[in-house]
Amino acid sequence: MTTTAVLLMAYGTPRTPAEIEPYYTDIRRGRAPTPELLAELVGRYDAIGGISPLAARTEAQRTALQSALDVIAPGKYEVALGLKHAEPKIETAVAELASRGIERIMGLVLAPHYSSYSIGQYMDRTRAAAEPFGIEVSGIESWATEPAFVDFLAADLRERLGRMPSNTKVLFTAHSLPQRIIDAGDPYPQELRSTAELVAERAGLDSWSSWAIAWQSAGRTPEPWLGPDILTVIDELAASENASGVLVSACGFVADHLEVLYDLDIEAKKHANDRGLAFDRTACVNDDPKVMEALARRVIALG
Repeated sequence: MTTTAVLLMAYGTPRTPAEIEPYYTDIRRGRAPTPELLAELVGRYDAIGGISPLAARTEAQRTALQSALDVIAPGKYEVALGLKHAEPKIETAVAELASRGIERIMGLVLAPHYSSYSIGQYMDRTRAAAEPFGIEVSGIESWATEPAFVDFLAADLRERLGRMPSNTKVLFTAHSLPQRIIDAGDPYPQELRSTAELVAERAGLDSWSSWAIAWQSAGRTPEPWLGPDILTVIDELAASENASGVLVSACGFVADHLEVLYDLDIEAKKHANDRGLAFDRTACVNDDPKVMEALARRVIALG
């Protein structure tokens, strides 16, 4: 019997329109959204087809990671999903694994860049859930510079850049975080920069002026969030004399979901087009076999 599990963790998403309100309530820490806020979120889902494909994408990533592990180390690992805001939640998954005699959990978050606010919270929840069962927990905290990940992004970036007009600016993006987290010394911005620098080098972006970092999808709270926001950067590019296009590499996201399909493909694209700029976005990793195999090898290297 397998005694080691890989808990593959992700944000979670509603699977049906009926789940949108409880999902939103969970994100808001139990506070139900106002009718206006709920209607706005439902409208965003409607704009991408009624619901996000994230649940299916995350399950496909779990299957791909399991398959890669089964090839490299047959019978040694079981991959389970643990989600932050939807079932199976992290605590549910840990309890289920404990009921079947799992003695060790290796945590892997489907986000490449470490932050105490994101990956740190996932791992803390895993350890807290596992402690009553005496389960040992370890984890992969960052895979921002994983070569297979960098290669995937760079290859798609090169191909799309070749179809864009001259003087196209590449923007590497990730989800913004509250500025107070960064002010406390969180490494998240440098994590993103480490990915961007490697991808830019691999893709042949030989000048710092050909690419930049922007942030997106900031929360709607009174406190300041990490910037500059991508829409602000687009405004600045449009106001300049030598920009003709924007190509976004959303390297902070590894699956198609609302923050990519709406915030970039609809909102940012319209924002750019309305200002006379061409717009494109590189593909998300989703269940790319080479990246999933690389993550499987990281799991095995962890022991």
